[in-house]
Amino acid sequence: MKVFYNFIKEIRNFGILWLTQAFSSLGSSMTNFALILFDLFTFLAAFLSLLFLIEIPEISSKAKRTETVFQSVGEVLGYLKENRGILDMILCMACINLIASTYEAALPPMVLSRAGGGKIALGLVNGAVGAATLCGSVIASLYPAPKSRVRVFFNVLLLSMSTENFLLAFGRTVPVWCLGAVLGWIAIPVMQANMDVLLRSHIPVTMQGRVYSARNTLQFFTIPVGYFLGGFLVDYVFEPFMAAQKSGSLLLLIFGEGKGSGAALLFFVIAIPGILVCLMFRQDRNIWNLE
Repeated sequence: MKVFYNFIKEIRNFGILWLTQAFSSLGSSMTNFALILFDLFTFLAAFLSLLFLIEIPEISSKAKRTETVFQSVGEVLGYLKENRGILDMILCMACINLIASTYEAALPPMVLSRAGGGKIALGLVNGAVGAATLCGSVIASLYPAPKSRVRVFFNVLLLSMSTENFLLAFGRTVPVWCLGAVLGWIAIPVMQANMDVLLRSHIPVTMQGRVYSARNTLQFFTIPVGYFLGGFLVDYVFEPFMAAQKSGSLLLLIFGEGKGSGAALLFFVIAIPGILVCLMFRQDRNIWNLE
C-alpha cells in the first residue's frame, strides 16, 4: 500500500485545489444564508458517505493500552528524539513556513500599493498561485516515484525559495509577479507528496496519529508568527525605511519608490534565509538516512 501514498495524496490535493478554484467565485456570489446552507449540505454529504459507504478496517492489537495525555506526549517526543531525520524534516518545514507566511502577509500590501498593481493585479497573482499549485498536483500524481525522495524534496523547495521572492522584489509588472507565483508554487505539491511518503513510510501505523499531531504543532505554529512578523515589518520597518531614502539612492533604483517598495525590499530580505534554510538542512545526514 505504501506505493500508493504519493498518488493518493496528490489526487486528494487535486480535488481540494480544483474545488477551491472552481467554487471560489460561486461562494462570493452567494448570500450568507445560502452559503451556510451550501456548507451544511457539503458537510452532510461527506459525513454520510464516511458513515455508510466507507469501511475503515480495525487494526488488530494484541494488547490495548490506556495512557494519559502526558504519557502519550512523552512517547511521541521520545520517538522524535530517536528518529532525528523525521524531527529535522519537520523543523525544516517550520522554518520554511515562517518565511512563507511572512511572504503571504507582505504580498497584498505590495501588489495593492505598487504602480500598476491594484485589486485586479492581486487577483491575477493569486490566480497564478492557484493554477500553479493545481498543475503541480497533477504533475506529482502522474510523475513516477523518484530514486531519491529527499533530493527531490530539497531541489523543489530550493526552486521555490530562490525564485519567487526575488521576482516579487525586483519585478514591477503583473506578468513578472505572476511568473514568480508560478515558479514559487508549481513544485510545492511535489515537495509535500515526497515528504508525506517519507514520513508515512518510516512512522509505524500505531504511532502515525500522535506523530502527525506533533508534526502539525511543530511545523505550523510558525505560520501565525510569520503573519504577524510580515505585517509588522512592512508597516513599521521596511516601508518607513524606504520612505526615508533620498531621491536617486541605490535602494530606490532597485526596489522602486512610493508605497510597496518596502514590501519589495522585505521579499528580497526573506529570500536569503529561505535559500540558507534549504542549503543548511540539505546537509543534514539524519534526513538523508530516511531514504
